[in-house]
Amino acid sequence: MASIEKIPFTEFFNTINNELTTTPTTRHGINPATRQPNPEVPVSTAEDLNRAVKHARAAFKTWSKLSVEDRRSTVIAFGEAIESHAEEFTKLLVQEQGKAQGQAAIEIGMCGTWAKQIPLLELNDVVLQDTEDQRVIQRFTPMGVVAGIVPWNFPVLLAVGKLVPAVYAGNTIIIKPSPFTPYCGLKLGELAAKIFPPGVVQVLSDAGDLGPLITAHPDINKISFTGSTLTGKRIMAACANSLKSLTLELGGNDPAIICDDVDIETVVPQVATLSFLVSAQVCMMIKRLYVHEKIYDKFLEALVAFTRNLKVGDGAEPGVFFGPVQNEMQYEKVKDLLTSIQTENLTPVLGGTVTESAGYFITPTIIDNPPENSRVVQEEAFGPILPVLKWSQEDDVIARANDVDTGLGASVWSADLDRAEKIARQLESGSVWINSHFQVAPHVPFGA
Repeated sequence: MASIEKIPFTEFFNTINNELTTTPTTRHGINPATRQPNPEVPVSTAEDLNRAVKHARAAFKTWSKLSVEDRRSTVIAFGEAIESHAEEFTKLLVQEQGKAQGQAAIEIGMCGTWAKQIPLLELNDVVLQDTEDQRVIQRFTPMGVVAGIVPWNFPVLLAVGKLVPAVYAGNTIIIKPSPFTPYCGLKLGELAAKIFPPGVVQVLSDAGDLGPLITAHPDINKISFTGSTLTGKRIMAACANSLKSLTLELGGNDPAIICDDVDIETVVPQVATLSFLVSAQVCMMIKRLYVHEKIYDKFLEALVAFTRNLKVGDGAEPGVFFGPVQNEMQYEKVKDLLTSIQTENLTPVLGGTVTESAGYFITPTIIDNPPENSRVVQEEAFGPILPVLKWSQEDDVIARANDVDTGLGASVWSADLDRAEKIARQLESGSVWINSHFQVAPHVPFGA
């Protein structure tokens, strides 16, 4: 497919049936580094949703009948179009989400990779039985209209991660970005309108009230939601009424177990980075760090020293690692969790306080060996607060690592791979890594 002309990144519209539309009522997001308003975006209504669903159902009739090869080439062209706008997407992502520019660039780069590699997965029929009197075939058939409800922490990658598999498999999709981060999602829709047939990919911005209308809509066949556990429960209950197919990816409180044989100098930078990327606003980040008592003091000292040197500031500034927390709601939640340091008599070895500023900035905080039942251990901070805990016996640390309701990810770090695998096999998480964490790829499934 020929290259497309560049799209502008100054005005923002819904995409319905490949037309750019707005609404009588508009709103704006906030730049979390400055608390200043971002541009106006549409506030979609039930009528907008109904129109989008109507066009999605019409488009499904023809899109679903295209060959896998035709859909593959179109989706790959979409990935190439994202890559051709990488600089614009990166700048906009920093502005709306707050993450550091280098981390934003990685997210956009992953979007192009996901969009080009997921369509390389095969959707061929699988012959389960082929005998003289019987032939059994398993087929991958499209479902219909999918709705993707996207969170604010990875607003581009998670939109692409819902959009690409859905349309490649022959479905049509309606993307609803988070009201906190609608901008890149709307531009994905504008870009898709230049590549996909009308109605295949549509994007609707809202003020936070469109989700229930989406989950209740009788002509939407599947919901894909990434976000909080509480909202996920509400969506599951709403989908039960119509027996919609549903995929949920919710909260996490990932443990990482550090064995006593690791090379501290090598492991600390990796663990610190994988604990604090995007200011720890990642569901699959290290959020509980269990360090063997034999190396605990040296490991903690090195961890604090490394983290202290990571720059906090506006993500648009060079060298920044910690951008702001994305929105005021999350900022207040993290500040409230920090109050438990005093009320529970915990020991911060880095940070522990908040200095009010122009943005939603939280000083990275490391807590020295808090009790297992403390809030900083039991609650998902979704902000840069990391509890570091001692362990000595494998059975004990495995039990502690598993003792939460959110088994999303976990990791084991050891120079002895046999020992690490033995521990890893006992961790109750959808994904378990050895000597790594949050390592994802477009051809590798993950779940909880």
